[in-house]
Amino acid sequence: MGAIVTGGSRGIGRSVVERLAADGARVAFSYRSGAGPAVELEHRTAADGGGAKGFRADLAEPDAVQEFLAAAREWLGGFDILVNNAGCAVPAPLTETTDEDFDRVMAVNAKAVFLALRDAARHMRDGGRIITMSTINTRLAIPGAAVYAGSKGAVEQFTTVAALELGSRGITSNTVSPGFTDTDLLRSVNSEGALRQAAGLSPFGRLGEPADIADVVAFLAGPDGRWVSGQNLHVDGAVSGLLR
Repeated sequence: MGAIVTGGSRGIGRSVVERLAADGARVAFSYRSGAGPAVELEHRTAADGGGAKGFRADLAEPDAVQEFLAAAREWLGGFDILVNNAGCAVPAPLTETTDEDFDRVMAVNAKAVFLALRDAARHMRDGGRIITMSTINTRLAIPGAAVYAGSKGAVEQFTTVAALELGSRGITSNTVSPGFTDTDLLRSVNSEGALRQAAGLSPFGRLGEPADIADVVAFLAGPDGRWVSGQNLHVDGAVSGLLR
């Protein structure tokens, strides 16, 4: 079983790589910078029965996306799982969001996902699984997150259409929308006070952990997820229940 994970060296992506490898998959993952965590992850997964290999790629560059996907497919010898996890955020109010900020966020969060979905439609083996990461922020609006939430709204639509187009081949396509999850990205754009407030929104009284998200990805990627497609699963400790 071969899996491709974008943005796999840190945070949620790292937990996804570890979980899929532990379940027996060979995993090709991308990372943008800092080879150390990627190499450590390769070593960590080597004994899990699957194993993982990192490929450096800046997914803001369309050529880099396609080069990574081609290299991953060659290393795997074919693939059955695609996890679109890589993402970036540049929090800023509308008045301070630059054209460059907009272009980079949309390139990484939306265009790279579209390119990966197109590649999967062309090359994924029948019976495959596509999981794309979105965010609770497409439902829970936050000032300063317009471009980030907009980019994720786009991939939710891409993923639903893929479910309809690829279902005849037994391929499922779903979105996972994490809530406030304790990652470097979340901590880089929030104060400690904001993090405590976010944890308090859940009746569980804590932030999510990357493994909480990876477990759901593993379900969707496995045989038990065969009849779940075209869905957006909010994995957020009931925070989205506040919106009902």
